[in-house]
Amino acid sequence: MAPLSAAERQRRYRYNRPTAGENGERRLNTWISTAAALALRRIAAHEGISQRATLERLILAADDAKLTALRSNEAAWQQYLDRGTTRTTRRNH
Repeated sequence: MAPLSAAERQRRYRYNRPTAGENGERRLNTWISTAAALALRRIAAHEGISQRATLERLILAADDAKLTALRSNEAAWQQYLDRGTTRTTRRNH
């Protein structure tokens, strides 16, 4: 079997990303302000982690805070969860 080309290796990598790890992965491709990008770089450097890990921590912390705030209102809590995919591996409610 011939070695895979770079394009084929990349295609296979991208094909498998949605099922990687515990809960798969999603691609996030967006533009942010320079101020936010510089803040992200500072936070990541200060914590000694990657920008990706920093973003994941910040997003999950904000999500957890929102879920905690909504916990006393079952309808609002469920409406919030219905707006996105529930991460059942992280929470037991």
